[in-house]
Amino acid sequence: METALIDDLFHFITSGSISGIPTLVVMAIPFIVGLIIGFFVKKTLKIAIIALIIVVIVSYLGLFGLSLSALKSIADQYGPTAVHYGVLLIGILPLSIGFIIGLIIGFIFG
Repeated sequence: METALIDDLFHFITSGSISGIPTLVVMAIPFIVGLIIGFFVKKTLKIAIIALIIVVIVSYLGLFGLSLSALKSIADQYGPTAVHYGVLLIGILPLSIGFIIGLIIGFIFG
């Protein structure tokens, strides 16, 4: 009884097409995009952590000064642009369960 239900569901998913593209391809694209983005997020976080450690060491040694007013002016200047592009990026990403699973797998195994 349960296998018939699974067979019917699988047949329903694979039988149609969206704009001439098979349904499985449409379902696989967000997963693959999630894998790629998860991989790049992990690499970017590694680079950001290394850069942060270098900045802290250089600041501690006195070669580079960190002041809150300088950081605030940089945030005021570049913050709205960064938020704008972040919103655009989130808006174009295909948010689905396949994308989220791909993102997690890409992050873990990247």
